[in-house]
Amino acid sequence: MLGVAGLAVAVADGGTTLIWLRRVLDGWMIAGSLLTLGWVLLLHRADQSGNAFGSLQDLTRVATDTLVFGLLVALRYSLKRPERTATTVAALALTVLTASDMLRILMPAPGTWYGIPCAAACSITGLLLIAVAPWLAGGTSVADIDQRIMPVVGVVAAFVPVAICVLAVTAHTMVGGHTDMVLLILAGLLPISLGIRQGIIHADHLRITREATTREALYRALVDGTRDVITIISLDGRVLYVSPAAHHVFGYRPEDLLGARLPLYCHPDDLTPLMQAVETLRQEAALGIRGPGRRVSCRVRHADGRWCHVESTVSHHTEGMIFSSRDVTDRVIQREQLEHLAFHDALTGLPNRALFTDRVAHALRKRTTHAAPPAVLFMDLDGFKAVNDSAGHAVGDTLLIHAARRLQASVRAEDTVARLGGDEFAALLEGEAGTHPSHAKDVAERILSALTQPYQIAGKEALVSASIGMTLAVPGVTPDELLSQADEAMYEAKRAGKGRIRMHIPPSRQAGHSPSPEARQTATSLQASGQPAAHGAGQRPRAAGTPNP
Repeated sequence: MLGVAGLAVAVADGGTTLIWLRRVLDGWMIAGSLLTLGWVLLLHRADQSGNAFGSLQDLTRVATDTLVFGLLVALRYSLKRPERTATTVAALALTVLTASDMLRILMPAPGTWYGIPCAAACSITGLLLIAVAPWLAGGTSVADIDQRIMPVVGVVAAFVPVAICVLAVTAHTMVGGHTDMVLLILAGLLPISLGIRQGIIHADHLRITREATTREALYRALVDGTRDVITIISLDGRVLYVSPAAHHVFGYRPEDLLGARLPLYCHPDDLTPLMQAVETLRQEAALGIRGPGRRVSCRVRHADGRWCHVESTVSHHTEGMIFSSRDVTDRVIQREQLEHLAFHDALTGLPNRALFTDRVAHALRKRTTHAAPPAVLFMDLDGFKAVNDSAGHAVGDTLLIHAARRLQASVRAEDTVARLGGDEFAALLEGEAGTHPSHAKDVAERILSALTQPYQIAGKEALVSASIGMTLAVPGVTPDELLSQADEAMYEAKRAGKGRIRMHIPPSRQAGHSPSPEARQTATSLQASGQPAAHGAGQRPRAAGTPNP
């Protein structure tokens, strides 16, 4: 009896009070129906032999087997499927033992089968099965039950004990057996127990409904209160739900988005990563895999026509996929501004020295044997310090801005113009401009002419000129060497009288190697115009200029 009580505690452990009561009633209905059947058999035997005490002893054994059998059945459906083997075998063993006891009740002298007593054979078989049961799967897992859920068929199975009771009493009455108070009590308690059980189930369903309603209200409060847009999309890409935040973030009413399909207002250039993430989740869902969520960044068109930068986490959902999206446009703009400030001059907006050096290195790397060598121009404004000191820093800054615009207008869009610091500028000429030294010289003369034109600033006229040094890349030259060569040529132009252009002719890197005829011809033309060419040996007289204070 202690073992039976322990099993009862194990079955009823966990769950609410209503669930515990329902399990108790289930156990009583199973046991009560079998007890009713046993009592009918007891009355039948008493009518035949008159030995009521012996029949009562046999009935006690049947009742014990019945109770333990009911508990084992409850345990079997509480365990996970791989852990049911032991309880299934134990229930089968008790069934066999019960059959043995029933044979002794119905047949005081049970017959034999091939010389083997039927009742004894059933008893031995049942005991062997009980001995084997603890060693099978689930035999030691009863105490570790985490979740006990009765199957759906339990709702219908609850009527089976009542049906057994009714059939037993009906059959007993039809064969002329007498009815006593115990039989009437047993037969009456089972329908009452069934009614109470159904009421408990109804109350439990009401409790579950209230809890579900509370959880749904909490969920909606969380979803509606967040600034993230929650979107549930079916596996075929149809929008099933959109949180109210969509109107604040994207300008669309949630009800207008229901039924729409992916891609939803996504930028054409961002379709590939979005659809790849969606397709991955579809494949995982088809295979029954719930992998980790995917993070996708894309641009989404706002209702007012502008593009919003959106970060979304795409995860599995019972109805397909769930998108948790956040507008990160401000963060993207701030990051782009920081990146721009890191590589651009704050005053003129031109690339700074770091970005210009990187562009030069890139031009040298992508150059092939037959491609035109890039050219670098180094420029310094002559007379800028006098204007800056006499007219003030505001006028000086304005002059630098105008000079930067004139520089940009003097080169092609694919060329790079940079402010290196103070009144020093540089230009990287690629493609046709570097095909021949004379082409680079033409660009340099165009820049010089543009920079020496008068500047109208605050109703006053400011005049400056420029000294320009230029160099062409040769095989093996580094970005720093190329900039240094152009810098040296620029200072050579200053020493020659300012407002001039000088070209750097690199010394031979190999024995017997001399400058190209084009470079010599350009240097000769510069000399003929009164602008002697620098030959790379000059020393830099002062440090590079600093930003205008």
